Amino acid sequence: MSTQSADVVTRALERVRVAGAEAADALVVEDSSLQTRVRGSEIDFVSQARERCLGIRVLVAGRSDGLSSAVSSTSDLSMETVDRIAQQTVELARETRPDPVAGLPSEAFAGDTPDLGLFDVADRNVSVEARIEDARRAEESARSSDDRIDNSEGTQASSTFAEVTYANSSGFMGSYESAYHALFSQPIATENGKMQRDSWFTTGRRLSDLDDPVEVGRHAARRALRRLGARRVTTCEVPVLFDTLTAASLVGQLASCLNGYSVYRQTTFLASRMGERIAADAVTMIDDGRRPGGLGSKPFDGEGLATRRNVLVDRGHLESWLLDSYSGRKLGIPSTGNASRGPGSAPGVAATNCWIEPGPCTLEEMIRTTPRGLLVTELIGMGFNPVTGDYSRGAAGLWIEGGEIAYPVEEITIAGNLGEMMTNVDTVGSELLWQNRISSPPIRISRMTVAGE
Repeated sequence: MSTQSADVVTRALERVRVAGAEAADALVVEDSSLQTRVRGSEIDFVSQARERCLGIRVLVAGRSDGLSSAVSSTSDLSMETVDRIAQQTVELARETRPDPVAGLPSEAFAGDTPDLGLFDVADRNVSVEARIEDARRAEESARSSDDRIDNSEGTQASSTFAEVTYANSSGFMGSYESAYHALFSQPIATENGKMQRDSWFTTGRRLSDLDDPVEVGRHAARRALRRLGARRVTTCEVPVLFDTLTAASLVGQLASCLNGYSVYRQTTFLASRMGERIAADAVTMIDDGRRPGGLGSKPFDGEGLATRRNVLVDRGHLESWLLDSYSGRKLGIPSTGNASRGPGSAPGVAATNCWIEPGPCTLEEMIRTTPRGLLVTELIGMGFNPVTGDYSRGAAGLWIEGGEIAYPVEEITIAGNLGEMMTNVDTVGSELLWQNRISSPPIRISRMTVAGE
């Protein structure tokens, strides 16, 4: 734990108490990052940044039942500024409406900070030149893999290191460090005057977790090449397969419908479905904030509560919401350790590492058992309504005929209702690829509308 960060949050809590706060919490987020992009043989840009920011949340006794709250933040961590911001935040809180549910968590705070493998100390010494070299290797690999790869949107490498220090007036103080490294390549393929682009990327908490840059470039090129000659299809209803990347977006949308704030506000179609079947037997969905090396892992959440493993959907049955202490109080349920907070905001709810459990079939086997259908490899737009579950997205992918990939398709729309889609999942694949904090194996939905010509 940074001594300076600990001193800053301690000072902030002392000053808000003197100013009249009933309760408060404070956090300092300190991060440093570097990014670079290579396009062809040229370096597009190199960026390095460092930032430290303090966030203070205070709760004061209101004019009626409940506590009034306010949040402020600053990147000036001098003690004079901390004192001034603390005083001003208390004054601001006194002007806000009291909330009978507001307050710090009543549950026990995290009692440990296990090593979750969130960074490698040796990676702190990574140089800009080393990340430029990673980007160069991936870019060269993509461009040299096939004569039809004649351009690109560039290959980008990045590394970010962060330390979070959090404390509250109930006596909790904790800190953890983390890192995030990525390599992203986006080549362009050209044939008969038509261009197609696609991408591939690798991410990890440690540099050693990343895939070899040469393979990242090659795979990105293969994905771009397989889109050449894409066509539209006639509107129909067929089985739709989502690959690992596009299936993860469905998991994210389902998780958003389990957010406690959406539940108590009745802005999710699942608000009254606790304990009911909402998906097929093949669907078990888990959120685990303590998955070793997970891109969403942390030892405690944005309120100092221990993160944990939550089974959200068990063989199709809805078992849990995602909650912080506020949304939990609204619903009369304890927090699930999913509070998320930045310095400039009050706690909210977010998934940590969230996924659907893998099934027995590979994607190749799923394709072989699909007489006719669509494999989605890209989704476009944001056509999802969490209140109704209605789903409509632009898409591109590969058409399946006779259990084989027939040709690429584009300029199509897939449509359905997320509730029905989850109920109609007939196969879950075996490949669970962690490229983000939300992941999924490939899944097949037995029937969706594919709108084309």
